[in-house]
Amino acid sequence: MSELIVCGWDEVFVLEIGQTKDGTQRKVWSWKATDRNELPDYMRTRFGTTDECKPIDGGKRILITSSGGGAALIERETGSVVFYASVPNAHSADLLPGDRVAVAASHAPGGDRLIVYDLGTPDEELFSKELSWGHGVVWDETRQVLWALSDTELWKYHLENWYTSNPSLATVEAIDLPDVSGHDLIPVGDTAFLAVSTEKHCWLFDRDRMIFSPLPRLANEKDVKSISIHPDTDQLVYVRADPREWWSETILTLNPDSDLQFPGEHIYKVRWNVV
Repeated sequence: MSELIVCGWDEVFVLEIGQTKDGTQRKVWSWKATDRNELPDYMRTRFGTTDECKPIDGGKRILITSSGGGAALIERETGSVVFYASVPNAHSADLLPGDRVAVAASHAPGGDRLIVYDLGTPDEELFSKELSWGHGVVWDETRQVLWALSDTELWKYHLENWYTSNPSLATVEAIDLPDVSGHDLIPVGDTAFLAVSTEKHCWLFDRDRMIFSPLPRLANEKDVKSISIHPDTDQLVYVRADPREWWSETILTLNPDSDLQFPGEHIYKVRWNVV
């Protein structure tokens, strides 16, 4: 069964795709920070504009970030928050070895950084590194490196002193983006590629050859907020901002092509979860 994890406003929710007789979608799970008593009061208001909903461990856990200033790791079954942090204009996150998490903090006072936390100590920074307009972060288990997306570069880091109390990230390389305003960064299944969106284009980045190439059929799409490619079917889902907005009421798909309409929603990112 395939699901889409969706975020963009104060709710993160899961859609079952094509499960009803008429082929429509069904919301099967929902999470709001305002419902979570285990969150401190000051954190519950920081998830009003969610901008990442990344499945972890086959969707058993979900990493959530919000431009409202929050990051959280939650358990899917119960909705319980197992980690949280105050992160200025948080835009993406990923888990790292040793039960640590990296969060991209975008442009805001105290932001423009890549921040590392330990899951066992919520809201306590371990380390940070400058990252201009940070929008994406991906741990690469195969290559044992961390990738992070800024407004003009894709950064590659090695972990240093990682299993100590003073971990750090060593810059390996900064690769210039072929367009400005790096936005989404996500692996393409088990391939060497990362899907990348920028202001006016969408790209594939080959992590072995270290080169960008146009993403077929999306190469010239602008204002793309998220890209996700199903690892088995190659169906691509993406969100393109509605005119004069940062969000959309539509989820677009390729292979096969469709427009999934959700009137009244403020959708920013969608991620495939294959269960």
